[in-house]
Amino acid sequence: QVQLVESGGGLVHPGGSLRLSCLVSGSDFSIYTMGWYRQGPGKQRELVAVISTSGITNYDDSVKGRFTISRDTAKNTVYLQMNSLKPEDTAVYYCNARTTGFILNYWGQGTQVTVSS
Repeated sequence: QVQLVESGGGLVHPGGSLRLSCLVSGSDFSIYTMGWYRQGPGKQRELVAVISTSGITNYDDSVKGRFTISRDTAKNTVYLQMNSLKPEDTAVYYCNARTTGFILNYWGQGTQVTVSS
């Protein structure tokens, strides 16, 4: 079956950086639009960044200019480079893989990112 495994979360000081990775197995990585979502304490899950099968990216306004999403088809992996981190970026970050119309839609287990001094 399709599995998404995130890694790279942790504790970082404000202004610091982290890079999240999400390895996709069990399916053809190239067919999926890949996204990163996050869910902060007491909040709903929200879209952070998305990258299409052709490499087109889109970001939530709150992370534009600070976060970069990328994908490596040879490694079946999507990345989220997070710079200039703020305390409000603290959340569990989830990787998502979906096809058009969400006919196929898969989630990872999440990785905790904590931004604190």
